[in-house]
Amino acid sequence: MKKIETIVAYLCSIIFLQSLFFKFTSSAESVWIFKTIGIEPWGRYASGVVELVAAGLLLFPITRLFGAVLAIVTMCGAILAHLLLLGIAVKGDGGLLFILALTCFMCSCFIFYFRKRR
Repeated sequence: MKKIETIVAYLCSIIFLQSLFFKFTSSAESVWIFKTIGIEPWGRYASGVVELVAAGLLLFPITRLFGAVLAIVTMCGAILAHLLLLGIAVKGDGGLLFILALTCFMCSCFIFYFRKRR
């Protein structure tokens, strides 16, 4: 089970880390998302920093539980933003960002559940 947990944690970290490029370089899609939510630019940078910290915490077994909690909270915000303000598909992405948020949320819940059981 530890190997599966590690794979799931790395998957979530990779998803977080690949999104940082778009947040920190002010990509048009990222700017539009945070303008729509009403927290551009500080919210975009803050969420990027939080995702970077969560990704780092998920990489190491000793901090993985804290990373999972941080990721769960962060992805709850992303999922709610999609459902309430943005819609599932953003700027013609076919729902990819929403699917990635759900994937990170489920991976983090999996890690949290199995870490708490130990």
